Amino acid sequence: MLIRLKNKDTLNIDEFSFKCSIGKNGLKSKKVEGDFCTPKGSFLLKKLYYRSDRFKKIITVLPKIKIKKNMGWCNDPRHKQYNSLIKATKKIKHEKMFRIDRKYDLVIVLDYNLNKPVPFKGSAIFIHLTKNYQSTAGCIALSKNDMLVLLKIINKKTKISIY
Repeated sequence: MLIRLKNKDTLNIDEFSFKCSIGKNGLKSKKVEGDFCTPKGSFLLKKLYYRSDRFKKIITVLPKIKIKKNMGWCNDPRHKQYNSLIKATKKIKHEKMFRIDRKYDLVIVLDYNLNKPVPFKGSAIFIHLTKNYQSTAGCIALSKNDMLVLLKIINKKTKISIY
């Protein structure tokens, strides 16, 4: 199963089309940390992180991990845990996973720069939630309802194709 990013504002999978938003500076083949671009390529959907205080039952085949208050995603290219889930501390630059704005109530991690991360190649590339479809820092954002539908229809081999 393949999800395709079409026209930079639509995700297509089978007969479904979902409105989305992407990085403020568009798509890029050679992404760099902090460039506000969504990376081009084909990526597996790895895991779903979710707020269990806001979602009780989520239907998906992806491995599910409850977001805790102390979770962060390291976006410090100089740190050994770059582009991975960490216990958030003030010493390590990170993206806070437990957020008030609800963007990360549901987060699908894309298989971008995860295995042996290359420093400065980009981190925290997710599919997350949006209410207003404003551009992102490099992720893909969907409405809550569209995300819940997407989670139901994908399988463990689903890839997203971004070109």
